[in-house]
Amino acid sequence: MRFLIVEDHPLFREALEGALQMATPDAEMLQATSIDGALELLASRPDVDLILLDLSIPGTTGLSGIIRIRKAFPRIPVVIVSGHQDAQIISGALSLGVSGYILKSSSKQELAHSIGEVVRGAVCLPAAFRALARPQRSPIAAQELLKRLHDLTPQQLRVLEMLKRGLQNKQIAFELKISETTVKVHVSDILRKLNVMSRTKAIVEMSKIDFATLAGSGAAAKRDRARTDPQA
Repeated sequence: MRFLIVEDHPLFREALEGALQMATPDAEMLQATSIDGALELLASRPDVDLILLDLSIPGTTGLSGIIRIRKAFPRIPVVIVSGHQDAQIISGALSLGVSGYILKSSSKQELAHSIGEVVRGAVCLPAAFRALARPQRSPIAAQELLKRLHDLTPQQLRVLEMLKRGLQNKQIAFELKISETTVKVHVSDILRKLNVMSRTKAIVEMSKIDFATLAGSGAAAKRDRARTDPQA
């Protein structure tokens, strides 16, 4: 198997490597220290079997890193490895189709066990959050929303994620170190591209994405095209 570790802290990268070696001794491990670096690597190595992603790395704010990777490579499973223990963050990550959420406070043995669960096809979660259910979404509605999300820039994805967290324009401007006027422009563009009329509606639309379903429906559509058109 081939794993991609997306983590900017060298000591924790080393810990993840050790856990992966325990779970799958013959695995090949690739590394990236930012979302942009991960996307660039995946573009040349799309045969990665699993991505281990930290939420707090360069190029991402909150859940925006998941969105960028999932919309670009929806078929590759993603496991979040994070220090965040907020139920809302974990639930939001699950709604974006991740295959697991592992806490950085876990021991190397616990990390290896959780990674092994994902490799076997299970969804791993901290014990306190295993009651969180993955919502069922309409594949058609999700496909349409995904097309709209492709039009958002990385900065707009960050703004959208902050809107979902309930931040106001002034707070978003402070976190991103941009002016409130620029935030307003981003919000207007987001609403236009998502074809919604309000910030609240944009947040509601975001909860409709299930990238795991999208990957399955996309693969089915490709098989259908292949049956009807051998050149497809």
